[in-house]
Amino acid sequence: MNQRALIAAAAASLLSTMLVATPAVAQEKEKCYGIAKAGQNDCANLAGSHSCAGQSKVSDDAGEWKYVAKGTCATMKGMTADQAKMKAKKS
Repeated sequence: MNQRALIAAAAASLLSTMLVATPAVAQEKEKCYGIAKAGQNDCANLAGSHSCAGQSKVSDDAGEWKYVAKGTCATMKGMTADQAKMKAKKS
C-alpha cells in the first residue's frame, strides 16, 4: 500500500468514527427553575444575587435553574421562568 492510500484510509476511518460518535440532531434544551441542587445551578439566578454557574446556596431554590432536555422540566417538578417569577412575587 502506498503512502497516499494509507493516508486516505486513515482519513476515511477518522471521518466515519466522528460521524458515528456525533448525534444526528443536537438535543434541544430549556431552562428549568427550582430543580438545581446547591452549587449545581447553570448560571445567573432570577434575583440577580449572582451571575455564575455553581453559586447557588440552597437546593431547589425557585430562582435557580439548570438546562434540561426540552419537554422534561414539568416531569422533574420544575418551573418555567414565568412560573418561577410568579412564585417569587408571592413570597
